[in-house]
Amino acid sequence: MTSSSTITPDDLARPQLPDADPQLPRKKPSLTHYLMVVPPMILFGLFIVVPAVQGAFYSFTNYAGYGEWRFIGLANYVSMFQDPNIQQSYRFTFLYAATATLLLNAVSLYLAVLLTSKVRWPGLWKGIYFIPMVLSGLVVAYCFQYLFNQSIPKIVTWGPLGEGLLTNETWAWTGLVLVTVWASFPGTVIIYLAGLSSIGSDVYEAGELDGATELGKFRHLTLPLLAPFVVINTVLGLKNLLNAYDIIVGLTGGGPSGATTSIAMSIVRTVEASDIAYGTANAMVFFLVTVVLSLLQLGVVKLMGDKR
Repeated sequence: MTSSSTITPDDLARPQLPDADPQLPRKKPSLTHYLMVVPPMILFGLFIVVPAVQGAFYSFTNYAGYGEWRFIGLANYVSMFQDPNIQQSYRFTFLYAATATLLLNAVSLYLAVLLTSKVRWPGLWKGIYFIPMVLSGLVVAYCFQYLFNQSIPKIVTWGPLGEGLLTNETWAWTGLVLVTVWASFPGTVIIYLAGLSSIGSDVYEAGELDGATELGKFRHLTLPLLAPFVVINTVLGLKNLLNAYDIIVGLTGGGPSGATTSIAMSIVRTVEASDIAYGTANAMVFFLVTVVLSLLQLGVVKLMGDKR
């Protein structure tokens, strides 16, 4: 508890743990612990580190995946930044990932709160909500492709929906966002449900004694206590959506006219065209961009924690 008379939500939810005794000796890891770490480290090195180092090296060459190659310096990177197709893929990917992450967290938080409220047949609703989690991304994409291009235009004749949303160069990305949110929200809801279950009922009872309304309890109690889970879902959601591939391939194939080609798709297509060096250069830039975004997110989280 704090020294002041004001009780914050953190004080109610945080258990008061006894301080560790500094005189107790720390138990050192045994040889078995180290041996258990060796196999995953070897696998990680062989299948992650080594290919990454090779790709970084080949990005400075003209390697096509076979035959001879020569060192060409930064030529691949210069060409990449001048390529309008790659520039478009970066614009689309960031717009798509940011919009889908925000909408995904809003929908998932609402459903999680709804499932923990006094709703009838909560088990049934949880089962229905988690159906997208067991479906393949390509299966989901093909089903929604039929809906957007065949079924919905027969019912709705307004604007892009009547023409076929996924064939509209300006609005096709919105259809991708909607399908992505539908396919991704079960995992996000699970994390929010875990966060809500960690909030004790005494927190809300204290809020009711202070005269808090349902909206007030959600704003001043639930949201602050769920902040770590919001951060987790935001970081994971943005990271996963920046690497979006299967749903986009199944829905639009990157069209129309390359308007929905993601960064991952542009990398794969370049490699399939036997231009390994150019594709790995794009992959290296994408990796650095992802690292920078992750560091910025962690910095914002730390800043929010310091303010709290």
